[in-house]
Amino acid sequence: MFRYLLMFKTFAKSQKPVILIRQPTEKNPYDLNINNIKILYFVQDDKSRCFAKVLFLLLFLSASLMLNAQIPDGYYDDAIGLTGDELKTALHNIIKDHEEYSYSDLRDFILKESDEDPANSNNVILIHSGISRSKNKFGGNIGDWNREHVWAKSHGDFGTAPPAGSDAHHIRPADVQVNSTRSNLDFDNGGSSVANCPGCKVDGDSFETRDNAKGDVARMIFYMAVRYEGGNGEPDLEVVDKVNTYPDPEHGKLSTLLDWHAQDLVDDFEMNRNEVIYGYQENRNPFVDHPEFVEDIWGDPTNVNTTFASAISIYPNPAVNHVFIEHSLSIILHYTIFNMNGSAISNGYINEGKATIKFSDAVPGIYALILMDESGKHLKQYKLVKTNN
Repeated sequence: MFRYLLMFKTFAKSQKPVILIRQPTEKNPYDLNINNIKILYFVQDDKSRCFAKVLFLLLFLSASLMLNAQIPDGYYDDAIGLTGDELKTALHNIIKDHEEYSYSDLRDFILKESDEDPANSNNVILIHSGISRSKNKFGGNIGDWNREHVWAKSHGDFGTAPPAGSDAHHIRPADVQVNSTRSNLDFDNGGSSVANCPGCKVDGDSFETRDNAKGDVARMIFYMAVRYEGGNGEPDLEVVDKVNTYPDPEHGKLSTLLDWHAQDLVDDFEMNRNEVIYGYQENRNPFVDHPEFVEDIWGDPTNVNTTFASAISIYPNPAVNHVFIEHSLSIILHYTIFNMNGSAISNGYINEGKATIKFSDAVPGIYALILMDESGKHLKQYKLVKTNN
């Protein structure tokens, strides 16, 4: 059983010490990561510190319950059952008007926490290269890291000012040289290799990140397109299916980003990052919490997505030994099941009617079931849960 640690920390914004509850992770019991940061009590003096210890004991049970519940109860209630523009609008209303921090705050403490290396608390993980680099190596020289706007700030001309220019949900630590190479390019596949960035490619109109960051990039772009809809002086950002979008408030390439989202599933690092930023900004990335929202919004309305609710059934879920898929669509579906590491564990074809997928060899956990048409076009993604009983 892991122990919770009460600690004091200074937020640069307020310059007041505050009490935070931190919970060790199962993989790194001594490498503490903040989950759902909660300010409990402002500490003014030594007497307050004594009181705070008592307060911690009194709140221990309720805090434990909060830390185990990652998504706040009811957070997405207004989005349930919606699709398309209605879902996009509902999510915008949920995540808009977040708590704002300065661009310097990202450098000074937010990114050092949100992107902390789980294996080395002195380092951050760089977005495109995946390199672990010292938190103290922020700068502008070779071997340093700086802040990359994943949604390039010139695509909408919002600079580094709040809210869009300092929104931590799309700003990541990056190698200085790689950040310069990526510049303000759209995202797409192909190109030549990028120095200091294994698996990355670049050409004249696009940048391709490494495989294990593709989903992260896609979900950050989708977040920005939902969070910023114009009004109140904010940019109106849209994700589009093309490149060469600069200087318009657009980013591409949508079809590639949809593929990246399906290929690189949400992992522990991304979920923890979402929690940390929620603790500061008080808003979440919906596409980390609910990956299926991506297809519900940007899926091609002419494809089978619009009929899935009545035409397909997947059960039982959670599953023990088998998953059954029934559909009444007049097409052949191709399915692939991925684990949380992005590795395919099962695939095949499903004719109209009922198909049985063996699930008994899978270890308990969360999986993604991807359905495609015969041409390989991504149609829909489902969350599967494997249990022992």
